[in-house]
Amino acid sequence: MREFVFALEYESGTNPVADVLAEHPEASIRSLSCHVTSDSLWRVDHAEGPAEALEALEDAYKTSEFFADCLVKDDCGADCEVQVLDRSNGTLVVYTYWDRTDACTSVPHVALEYLGEGLLFETYREGRRYRWRIVLGSDAPIHEFFDGLGDEVGECTGMEMLRLTELDPEHGDVSTERDTELPREQRDALRAAVDHGYYETPRRIELSELAERLEVPRSTLSYRIRRAEATLATAFVDADDSLETLAAGL
Repeated sequence: MREFVFALEYESGTNPVADVLAEHPEASIRSLSCHVTSDSLWRVDHAEGPAEALEALEDAYKTSEFFADCLVKDDCGADCEVQVLDRSNGTLVVYTYWDRTDACTSVPHVALEYLGEGLLFETYREGRRYRWRIVLGSDAPIHEFFDGLGDEVGECTGMEMLRLTELDPEHGDVSTERDTELPREQRDALRAAVDHGYYETPRRIELSELAERLEVPRSTLSYRIRRAEATLATAFVDADDSLETLAAGL
C-alpha cells in the first residue's frame, strides 16, 4: 500500500468554501469520511473556527454551485443534499451527498477512474489550500491520475504533489520516498525567490511581482514557497537535534 498526498489551491472566486476560509484564516475543515461511487459522492466534514466563519461556511456548503467537491465551474445540474449534523460553539459538522450527472466530476471520481476501488480519502482545508491524502495500492498509476486531475481542474486551481510514501505493515510505519527533498515546483519557486531578491533586506521584489514573472498565480507561488520553507526548517531542526544528541554521547 502507498500513501499519496497532494494539495489544490483555489484562485479567488472559483470555490465558495475556499473563499470563506481565505477570509477567515483561523477556520479549518477536515473530513470525517468521504465515499465515492461512479454515480455519487457523499462525505461528512468537521469545521472549526469562530461563529461568523462557521455561519459563512454553512452558507457556502448550501450554495447550489458547490456540490461538495464538484470540479465543474458552472451549474452541473446535480441533485445535492446538505444537512448540518452538529452546530455548536466553534464546531460545524456537515453531511453532503450528490448524484452525479454526465457533466460532474470530482477528485474522488477522477481517483476512482484512474486508481480503482478500495481507496481511502482524507482531506484538510485551510485558506485556499485543500490537501488530499489517498491510501491506495502500490501498483496504482499515480502520475496518470495526477495528470488526469490536472485536466479536470484547469487553470483556476494550483496543484502540488506533496508526498508519496510506501506503507510498511511489518513495522507499522512509513518509508518516505522523497524525505526532505523538495518537489521540483517548490525548488524552482525557492530558487527564483532567492535569485530575484525576495529574501534580501529590503526586498528587491514582492511576491505578486515574482508571481507575474514566473507566470503562476500568486497564491500558488506563496504556497510553494511556504511549503519549501517548512520542509527546510524542519530538516534543519532535526539535523541540529541529531548533532546535539551525538555530542552528548561523546
